[in-house]
Amino acid sequence: MTTTIMAKEAKQSPDVIREQLSANKPVCEAIASKLKAIKPNLVFLIGRGSSDHAGVYAKYLFEVELGLPVSSAAPSVSGVFNQTLSLKNSVAIVISQSGRSPDILKKTERAKAGGAFTIALVNDETSPLANMVDAVLPLRAGPEKAVAATKSYLATLSALCQLCATWSENNSLLEGLDALPNAMAEVISHPAQLSAEKLKDTRNAVVLGRGFGYAVGREVALKLKEVLSIHAEAFSSAEFIHGPVTLVENELQIINLPVDDESKPFHDEIIKDVERRGAELQTIDIGSPALHKRLLPLLTLQRFYLDIEAIAVELGLNPDTPPGLNKVTETH
Repeated sequence: MTTTIMAKEAKQSPDVIREQLSANKPVCEAIASKLKAIKPNLVFLIGRGSSDHAGVYAKYLFEVELGLPVSSAAPSVSGVFNQTLSLKNSVAIVISQSGRSPDILKKTERAKAGGAFTIALVNDETSPLANMVDAVLPLRAGPEKAVAATKSYLATLSALCQLCATWSENNSLLEGLDALPNAMAEVISHPAQLSAEKLKDTRNAVVLGRGFGYAVGREVALKLKEVLSIHAEAFSSAEFIHGPVTLVENELQIINLPVDDESKPFHDEIIKDVERRGAELQTIDIGSPALHKRLLPLLTLQRFYLDIEAIAVELGLNPDTPPGLNKVTETH
């Protein structure tokens, strides 16, 4: 049996993150020292695609752990409407695997012009983005050949966590990061949780999570589109119950992403309601491992990436080169 590039790269994630955390410790300390001196009152996130979805995770992370408001950039404000925002006393965190998308570069340039201290989370340290910003936090994911990002996305989340933990002096989160690679390796050995049989005829699906579960749900929905050609949309379970829940009457396929944190009781109650309405449910539940709760969504994604790759192969699809997609998408 031939192993796909996507599967190989996804399984590299624990080692990638272990090496990243060690190499980036002094980098995070230097950036955190600068941020403590600046004392920003806003975090401004810039990204597209999977990088933008990592920004949703970052929003919850920085708002919950640091109490700082976080805003997501609309790159078209600079790229299309030619506006520069006033971003004095803010930090702009730019997330990009390649560091080469023209609209991300322009948005970063305008963020600097607006007064923001700019930080790039980027995999290519020789990229134009890396040369443009005030500080670089390398992803260190290595070459990623599969179009569907896996290890670079997980490395982005771990880098965000390390930066947040160092900046906020959160020792419990730092200790959790030390344990993260082994926890990810353990999840790789777990049995699959998604079924090809249930997804083979699916054309539309909804991904439900709450808080950090919703944040990674955005990435899950994107990969369902990219890898399995399933139209999927992610909702916060709290938002889903406010109207879209009526879709359940059409025998909707739902991917459930519970996270064992403060949100779980609220999320579980809504999932019970959705089940009572007749939805077909598949759940990715990694349980309650002894790991910091902010890191649990990374385990969910680690399992999901391997499940969806295996389903693609079983259904005769090539997860490495989804039709119509390129590794670097250039938008202006």
